[in-house]
Amino acid sequence: MELSEVSRRFIVHWGEMGTAWGVNRTVSQIHALLYFCGKPLHAEEISETLNVARSNVSNSLKELQNWKLIRVTHVLGDRRDYFETSLDVWELFRTVVRERKEREYEPTVRMLRELVTQPEFEHESPDAQDRVRETLRLMESLGVWADEMLRLTPNTLEKVLRMGASVQKFVRGTPKKDGDDELDIPFIPMM
Repeated sequence: MELSEVSRRFIVHWGEMGTAWGVNRTVSQIHALLYFCGKPLHAEEISETLNVARSNVSNSLKELQNWKLIRVTHVLGDRRDYFETSLDVWELFRTVVRERKEREYEPTVRMLRELVTQPEFEHESPDAQDRVRETLRLMESLGVWADEMLRLTPNTLEKVLRMGASVQKFVRGTPKKDGDDELDIPFIPMM
């Protein structure tokens, strides 16, 4: 498959961003290719298109399957496995959040909960105990918030995201223009 300049730039950039997010560059580029082209591709085609070793493609496809970001599909008359990704950006976002929450966030919360229940924890300084408990409270609150956000439909989630700036202004308040310390509370339209 011949890549256009636009698709090449998208795929290269996605690979660079993947490394910033802690994901292998080839894994990110393969996902970007599948997302950008919007159709199932077999491993050989991916390897040739990205000029990446077939073994690297195989390992990267396994990683993407482990993340639940791609699935295997088949083409009538062709025995090869083809790979495709969701073309719904909101579903991809939710998948990444769910997977990262399961792999990174939940083990940390479990560890913090275990720490505060161990008898040795009481031997730590009161300040250290407070910091660990506060960290646990914050992490648990973020977990509840993330779970609620993941339950929303994409349309509702987009509205919540757009509403975020208005909520921040409401919570912060805005100083009056005449220099008075009173706060103006902005009007937030109901959706």
